[in-house]
Amino acid sequence: MPTLTKLFTMEEASQHNTKDDCWVVIDGKVYDVSSYLDEHPGGDDVVLSATGKDATDEFEDAGHSKDARELMEKFFIGELDSTSPPIPELEIVKKAAKNIPQKVKEITKQYWFVPVAVVGISVVVGFLYTRKK
Repeated sequence: MPTLTKLFTMEEASQHNTKDDCWVVIDGKVYDVSSYLDEHPGGDDVVLSATGKDATDEFEDAGHSKDARELMEKFFIGELDSTSPPIPELEIVKKAAKNIPQKVKEITKQYWFVPVAVVGISVVVGFLYTRKK
């Protein structure tokens, strides 16, 4: 018979992002690692930086041992609800990322004189150098 686990949204998990209340999402599972932060070999900053998002890639990249994976079971509190919408802040970041090319164009138009000045100075210096010989 299947075991029932509690479902959490990513938004719920991301709200637990302090040293006293720290949840991490790895492989669609939610872990409350608050009591383990002081014992984590990589330090609590590493774990705290992984809160509020799916930390599967960071966990895998760190090359955790089989013992570390077994220790995770002790902190398991539920699973990630995959039917829930993404965190609203992430949608804002996606919208901002779409505007990056437009912002680059604006900055380029605003500061066009910098590359023109560099090229102009290079031409003058080159002309003076060749004339001196």
